Amino acid sequence: MAEGAPWARRTADGWALALHVQPGAKRSAAAGLHGERLKLRIAAPAVDGRANDALIAFVAATLGVPKARVAVAKGERSREKLVVVSGECDPARLAAGD
Repeated sequence: MAEGAPWARRTADGWALALHVQPGAKRSAAAGLHGERLKLRIAAPAVDGRANDALIAFVAATLGVPKARVAVAKGERSREKLVVVSGECDPARLAAGD
């Protein structure tokens, strides 16, 4: 589990993930830490919410949860985002690139 990771915090409903998102990458993947946030490269441009949609799809697929359980809680128009995942999952899979 990601209990010790500074970017993943357990909540009453699931997990809050502090992410630094780089849109427009060649492919979606984890890219290590960016300060106390996990850096994710997302293969979608930051146009009309496409990067946020791709981020939600990437996080959901990597964690093995439905997209409906993943949401951008803060930072919809910023690279610094707080993403919430409801229910059980293992956030460490994001950093591992599973």
